[in-house]
Amino acid sequence: MESPAPPARLRVIDLETTGDSFANGGVVEIGWQDLARGADGSWDLDGGPRSLLVRPDFPISAVTSAIHHIVDEDVAEARPWAEVAPAILRGGHALALAAHRAAFEQRWCAPALSGRARWICTWKCALRVWPDAPTHSNQGLRYWRRPAGLDRPTGLPAHRAGPDAYVTAHHLRDMLALAGLDRLLAWSVEPALLVRVPSGPLRGRRWDELDEVQLARVLDGTFGRNGDMLFTARTELARRGEGLGAPEQPRLDV
Repeated sequence: MESPAPPARLRVIDLETTGDSFANGGVVEIGWQDLARGADGSWDLDGGPRSLLVRPDFPISAVTSAIHHIVDEDVAEARPWAEVAPAILRGGHALALAAHRAAFEQRWCAPALSGRARWICTWKCALRVWPDAPTHSNQGLRYWRRPAGLDRPTGLPAHRAGPDAYVTAHHLRDMLALAGLDRLLAWSVEPALLVRVPSGPLRGRRWDELDEVQLARVLDGTFGRNGDMLFTARTELARRGEGLGAPEQPRLDV
């Protein structure tokens, strides 16, 4: 008799680093939290968060130690990133990896290490699913949303890889219930659909409040060539041209 197939999985990744690239720093800690899909199709956390210290190629700067409180002495006996990463990134045969602002994790989790895994960016997806949130940071969403089942001590301290992955996994679980896996994957490969203008003289304004002249100035590069801003401006103009009342939001199944 054949054993049942293992459940489908997603693996949430969080990295703590020193520096912002391999040219001036490295990973000092990786955390991960799995989600598994049940027989009814719903997703939930599978086990607890795990983490592992990593020895970077450069000394840990005081600036980054002040964020995650990891110092050189903590990682002196740890293994380097190239040895640690493949087993974690490919472990569990996950359908995809996920991270909050996944572009940062992808700097370090190169396709050669991850097995060319697909990625879900929970920040991009949060902008779509919860556009009215006062902030879309991982911790900001945590305290605004208060996800069901999130154990506060397990999610602390913030800015450590295991607890942060645990918090992100709760956001991902709830996004999957609202929007589904395929839609989250599709949103994650597009630029971010911003809710508010992030920089420049229009900073803080909602995109749906801007007039056509202001949107045109974004598109002609007056405020720079930020890819997320250009994408959002084009999307907002297209929405108005199609006569839609509001950007599409995922249906809440209740």
